[in-house]
Amino acid sequence: MKKILALVMVLAMVLALAACGAAKPAEAPTAELPADDPTVKSEGVMTYAEYAAAPLDSQVTVETYVQAKQSWWDNKATFYTQDADGGYFLYNMACSEEDYAKLTEGVKIKVTGYKSEWAGEVEITDATFEIEEGGYLADVKDVTALLGSEDLVAFQNEKVAFKGLTVEPAGDNGEAFLYNWDGSGQEGTDADLYFKASANGETYTFVIEYYLCNEKTEVYEAVRNLKVGDTIDLEGFLYWYEGAQPHITSVTVE
Repeated sequence: MKKILALVMVLAMVLALAACGAAKPAEAPTAELPADDPTVKSEGVMTYAEYAAAPLDSQVTVETYVQAKQSWWDNKATFYTQDADGGYFLYNMACSEEDYAKLTEGVKIKVTGYKSEWAGEVEITDATFEIEEGGYLADVKDVTALLGSEDLVAFQNEKVAFKGLTVEPAGDNGEAFLYNWDGSGQEGTDADLYFKASANGETYTFVIEYYLCNEKTEVYEAVRNLKVGDTIDLEGFLYWYEGAQPHITSVTVE
């Protein structure tokens, strides 16, 4: 749902360029990338703790590593990134098409922009970047036990996993998923997939963000094949929209 009106206009280019590799196991950083210590920051760069403490609408400068790229259009791109201590969602960052191709998983970048919030999602907007030497892929963190707790938000925008969940009906008709949050989409359109799964008696909502993983990816097809009652393991990025609404990149049916 995030800024959907703007995103609809960019469908054609996104289909060609959006990175959906997150639907399969993460690739190692490109061979040319030297191993890096993601806890070390350059002079003038914030630690994640300093970024987290910075007020909204303030200018921030961080060093982070691309974990997945969502879309590119009109010299702007959206990325999921992370360092050793936290995740950063870079929304519509200034980026040429040539540079977008260079920003593969693991690439280190220095980003300057403004800390913003939209419906609870903390992100960096109006940003510019520089590619730096170094490479890092974050481990996936199992946060199943934190579902429904106030502690979950501490992992916002990070790579996370949820294990041993049970698929629940997504809509009033008992279907396992919906095209768009309200069922307004349909097959063959640029629709996000929404599905629900439960753990410990509580039910939660998960999303396949179309511009991250479209209908050509394994995860999109996996959700369309879910059945109510299936036991599943999930991986993805802990996106936020009026509460946790993870963008899932991998679904495994047990």
